[in-house]
Amino acid sequence: MTGFAQVLAAGETLEDGLAVEVPSRWLQGRTAYGGFSSALALVAAQQVGGDLPPLRSAQLAMMAPLSGRIEAHAKVERQGRNATWVSAQITGDKGPAFTASFVFMRAIESTLTLDERPVPDDVVAVEDAPPMAPDLLAPFIRDHFDVRLGVPVQGERKPEYCWWLRSRERGTLDPMVEILLCGDGLPPGVLPMMPALVPVSSMHWQVNLLTALPQTRDGWWLLRCAGDFARHGCSSQRMAMWNAQGQPILAGMQSIALFG
Repeated sequence: MTGFAQVLAAGETLEDGLAVEVPSRWLQGRTAYGGFSSALALVAAQQVGGDLPPLRSAQLAMMAPLSGRIEAHAKVERQGRNATWVSAQITGDKGPAFTASFVFMRAIESTLTLDERPVPDDVVAVEDAPPMAPDLLAPFIRDHFDVRLGVPVQGERKPEYCWWLRSRERGTLDPMVEILLCGDGLPPGVLPMMPALVPVSSMHWQVNLLTALPQTRDGWWLLRCAGDFARHGCSSQRMAMWNAQGQPILAGMQSIALFG
């Protein structure tokens, strides 16, 4: 299978980004997996940004399907004393399909320390967590990630998922690129509540990075998403990521279109 690093290595360097071919095994339905597109946009932003401070926040908009040859372009919008804003856009054969806004910020002195992001109480340690059955996973997840069940499945259906997930390319990618590549790996939280499998599409993903240098044990990240609102075909969900030691890595929110 073609890994993300291989896709980058085979890509074409552009003056303000890069062009790559999306392998079919990275497709989620008609479009590239959202984590793939987000990670690619970040690579373009890092390429044009130069010596950037750590990534701290990202707004990612999935506007149209992406497949085949795509181009990621980025531009430094503002470079301040502490933070730099970089925009990115990915285009396909029909024009713009994905936009991103990244904020890179150095650490500054502050008197406030707050951490209200504990792991869920019923999480199974990654060493004891059972592997997910391959036939329950989308092909792009099955081909590129190792997945274990993070929370035991109870009889009552809930609008949430909690998995341990590990990229098979761990250690070969920039840490923040790996976080975005992995961070969108769960199905929409509300799917267990749906009466039947219906088409879904992520529309917007807001991500806040809670550490300047993501690290974990043996490549494992704990992902959780929880749907908290759905009406008229639009669902909102909260998302989070921790490392294997239980330290918070990412906090996010995503809007999802439900076609059924």
